[in-house]
Amino acid sequence: MTVGSAAGIASAVVAGRVRAVDVLDDHLSRHASLHGRLNALVQQRFRAAADDAAAVDAAPTGLLAGVPVSIKECFPVRGMLTSLGIESRRSCVDAADAPLVSRLRAAGAIVIGKGNVPQAMYLHETDNPVWGRSVHPEAAERGPGGSSGGDAALVAAGVVPLAVGNDLAGSLRQPAHACGIATIMPRSAVLGDGGAFDTMPLLRVVRPRAGFLGRTIDDLELALVAVGATEPGACELPLRVAWWDDAGPVPASAAIVRGVHEAVGWLRDAGAEASARDGALACEAAWLHLAILSADGGSQVRSLFGRTRPIRAVRRLLQIGGLSRPLRGPLAALVGLLGSRLEARALGSTGPRGAAGMAALEAARDAIAMRFAAEYAGCDAIVCPVSALPALRHGSADQLLLAAAPCLLANLLDLPAGAVPVTRVRGDEERCRPPARDPVLRAAARADEGSAGLPVAVQVIAGPGRDEATVLRVMRVIAQEAGGRSEGTDHGARLRR
Repeated sequence: MTVGSAAGIASAVVAGRVRAVDVLDDHLSRHASLHGRLNALVQQRFRAAADDAAAVDAAPTGLLAGVPVSIKECFPVRGMLTSLGIESRRSCVDAADAPLVSRLRAAGAIVIGKGNVPQAMYLHETDNPVWGRSVHPEAAERGPGGSSGGDAALVAAGVVPLAVGNDLAGSLRQPAHACGIATIMPRSAVLGDGGAFDTMPLLRVVRPRAGFLGRTIDDLELALVAVGATEPGACELPLRVAWWDDAGPVPASAAIVRGVHEAVGWLRDAGAEASARDGALACEAAWLHLAILSADGGSQVRSLFGRTRPIRAVRRLLQIGGLSRPLRGPLAALVGLLGSRLEARALGSTGPRGAAGMAALEAARDAIAMRFAAEYAGCDAIVCPVSALPALRHGSADQLLLAAAPCLLANLLDLPAGAVPVTRVRGDEERCRPPARDPVLRAAARADEGSAGLPVAVQVIAGPGRDEATVLRVMRVIAQEAGGRSEGTDHGARLRR
């Protein structure tokens, strides 16, 4: 008998109602039935996990006693590989567990293996030549997002109730949204990077942050408490919430807009005060965040490959990232004349910068932080889109990078943020975009087509001075008012072939 949630499993194991070894067997059986379609748990430690489960049964304690978890491939797990999907890294064996993995195991969690990632974690599509392509739990023609896509698919499919990922540019929230599950990205002071492999060690203005993926809000809170990151928080009302439905450079799909409106309506029904704002500051923050990430011209990520050739999509982004600034202006003008307005804007906004240019970006970040603090003073949280689109079709992530722009404000300003599922795309929402000349917007229209039934989440960002408990509180209200549709949903059985 599989217990659906992490909290339910741990409670039952500690109380002696179920054995950890039986819980593990049930989850591994589910993995065996789905792996051929998902290809999400790409490294397994089933024998070691069985030994760990037996040890938990011998002394059933811990907030996560007997809970099966998956770990994103970039986090070291002793004896496993951190390849990042790069062929030349196939022999990179982890000497010890990452600190966050150690803390989870000390709380009784059972690590069953590692989830797949995009190559070099450089896309929102989980595909690489080492482990292959991961598939969305419900739509075989689409991916689970990235870069924590493998683990999001595992949680959504019910293979694990809880997973570890990290986020530098939406890498927890975007796959959670795509797969219809929940996630929490704490501030950097809470979990830091969790001990994950650092693909951009020279980057200091913004940093990747470890976090959790789960099917319930309670499980996300339990995970944070179990690793000593936070204390349980009560849901107190009234909440003061700001919201916008703007997704930035790529206009939001009809279902995305509706999802925000429904979530805000549920919060109001629960007694929250909600005020509409525009998403202009978030859009400005997104362009600045991308400029900061690209300021080294992609050299740090490029160095990971050695003599290995990146896959086409990663190679294209690295080539664009490495273009010198003198070339960018004329190229952006040409691309704009050909109708690629968004690509022209991206060329002009990103690219290599020297020390003075980097200092200017840092000053711009500080200015946005001050504006955010002033404009949202007294606000507990912001509700807005996670992405402009539902789950992306395979092979489109490099062209639709800007779809995840709503995530980047929280990354830029080190704000705690999460995602919670609220609805699914309706059939009448698949073809709501006006005709467009811009190839990015045409790709967005193709992403909308055939998306009926796919999950839609909203993002919750903490207001100035608020913490993870506030984000979880708002997410819990939304989940509860949504009738529990985000809690414990079994998506694996719904896989569309």
